[in-house]
Amino acid sequence: MFISENVVCIVYVDDTLFFSSSQLHINQTLEHLRSEGLELNVEDDVAGFLGVHMKMQSDGSIEMTQTALIEHFVKALGLEQATTHETPAEHGALGSDKDGESGELMFNYKSIIGMLGYLDHTHPDIKFAVSQCARFSNAPKKSHEVAVKRIGRYLLGTKIKGLILKPSKLLKIDCYVDADFVGLWPYEDIQDPTCVKRRTGYMICVADCPVIWKSKLQTKTALSTMEAEYVALSMAMRELIPLKYGVLEVASSIGLKLQEYTEMKNIIWEDNAGTLALAKLEPPRMTPRSRHDAVKYHWFREHIIPEKIELV
Repeated sequence: MFISENVVCIVYVDDTLFFSSSQLHINQTLEHLRSEGLELNVEDDVAGFLGVHMKMQSDGSIEMTQTALIEHFVKALGLEQATTHETPAEHGALGSDKDGESGELMFNYKSIIGMLGYLDHTHPDIKFAVSQCARFSNAPKKSHEVAVKRIGRYLLGTKIKGLILKPSKLLKIDCYVDADFVGLWPYEDIQDPTCVKRRTGYMICVADCPVIWKSKLQTKTALSTMEAEYVALSMAMRELIPLKYGVLEVASSIGLKLQEYTEMKNIIWEDNAGTLALAKLEPPRMTPRSRHDAVKYHWFREHIIPEKIELV
């Protein structure tokens, strides 16, 4: 993304979106780029940007779908005529299947995982299942192939559906963060260190619309639920703080009244009492149980200012 006077431009390789409070500003920007020798093809609207179909509804909401890409994905799996599933994954975690069958798979596993990573832009409901399958990209087994096909069957049944965004009139940023503790242990090999990793999950919403979501195993082994939750909170803050200042910069650039948004208050929703207590310590300091985390995870506490970012 880059911002010029009164215009915000979002660039992905050779595709670009222009935003402004005035069409005149966009036209002036296009003419300037052409004068610099750039060849530009201007589309009528944003409907098919990067393969995402965007449709404005009568109630002001925006529906984002990837029907064509889902059909391409399902065809790559050979599931065009397959039965569908109501969920993208079975109950329980997907194990490493060390002793499972490792014959030749029916498709390029890494390529398919890459496609799924793009399809979850409009299907946050598959994020956890995709994350589970992506863990085994380097040495997939037949069980992982089955799990990917399960996602494909789910997408086949929901291909005409997608993400619906209905922004509220109040520009605000909310962050919902959580973590499990040793969530894989009952399902996978209890001797495998990976099985005692915990999972971070968070979603960040701007004006009540989800814009960032994540489901990912943490890299270190937590010794308590509080530690797992605290690391998840730190990871979510790495996304929220740059987003906050980016929103303010965009609002200013396209001519919105900056004073309304400099006072924007962000809410971070956290449900672990120990994590809340540690994050709110005054003055900010480490405790005997948290001293080993030090800089890596404690950095965000200087941003917790009740008038600006509130942790609840």
